[in-house]
Amino acid sequence: MNNHNLIIEEKATFRVGNAFYRPQSKVTRDLGVLAATIYKHKHGQLRVLDAMTGCGIRALRYYLESGADEILVNDSNLDIKPILEDNLQDILFLNKVKISYKNANHIFFECYNNKDYYDLVDVDGFGSPSPYLSTMLWATKIGGLVYLTSTDGRTGTGHLPEKSLQVYGSYARSHPACQEQVLRLLIGSVLQQAATMELGIKPIFSLFTGQTYRVMLQLLNKSNLTLDNYGFIGYCHECGHYKRISWHQLGKVQCVQEKNINPYVISGPMWLGNLHDRDYLGEMKTLAKEWRWLKRVELLSVMENELDFPPYFYTLGEIGKRGKLDVPKRSQLIQSLNDQGYRAAPTHINAEAIKTNADLNICIEFSNAISRQKTL
Repeated sequence: MNNHNLIIEEKATFRVGNAFYRPQSKVTRDLGVLAATIYKHKHGQLRVLDAMTGCGIRALRYYLESGADEILVNDSNLDIKPILEDNLQDILFLNKVKISYKNANHIFFECYNNKDYYDLVDVDGFGSPSPYLSTMLWATKIGGLVYLTSTDGRTGTGHLPEKSLQVYGSYARSHPACQEQVLRLLIGSVLQQAATMELGIKPIFSLFTGQTYRVMLQLLNKSNLTLDNYGFIGYCHECGHYKRISWHQLGKVQCVQEKNINPYVISGPMWLGNLHDRDYLGEMKTLAKEWRWLKRVELLSVMENELDFPPYFYTLGEIGKRGKLDVPKRSQLIQSLNDQGYRAAPTHINAEAIKTNADLNICIEFSNAISRQKTL
């Protein structure tokens, strides 16, 4: 390999050249490597399909760090062939990797037609993931993992609701917890697509970082879409309250928190269950400790604590605006809520927000109490 402009990321050494590489997405690659390594430990093998490889950094790391037995590397851009083959030359020599230059959907259907299913299908594209929400499943082994990306935040956060209907089959509206909504729309859309094949999915983890949304899902051998885990979120713009809304409640619920009865602005349908799998996260965190990936240990701890909460969060700004008060530190409000028997935790999605089973009025009440204590 030419040593000019070499980049090192963990165990991988590579050049970018005219291929795509986003240094800020290292955290998503780190979590992908951890999950893939756990899968290899559990199942004894790891065959990876990197459907949109760019410079090949993910393929390199899955081989060098996760111990992938075989990798199919694909990108539709033939112009990157020299840099990609240069980056992968060592594992090409070992016959551990195959390279193709096709549309990702072409590869997925080839895999299905040849009954060549992969343990991990990584679909890290730019923009909307809609062309791949169903087709990627055709290349995935039952029990295997799918790692999906969206960088199209405007659609899922409710700024383009009609486009959201096209992409996800769901109508997305804007509200303070809209970044979590994007993750839930992604999961819900794949859940629904899997159900059409009489298959199911389980979220392993869900991540929002910067402008990138990524979900790691496990493909299950039977559908698990239910009226309980696939539904709607209502938000009242008058008072700021949220409500989880089932299909049976559509057209029947209104916000009665204030003196006036107000309609909820409804988004959905979307995934309403947990964003992560507790056991899998725990194993990933243990491995991250072994590897001394301390920042990832911290992140995974926050993600563990996000489990078993309502499918939204409250921002400190919203609490302050609705309560007309100076907002306390996030840690103070969380501690106060937990001390009084509620459950509250930070969320990785927004550094100025909390997950809690308390409603907005309770959050305002406790914030006021903290502010009063400061003045005494």
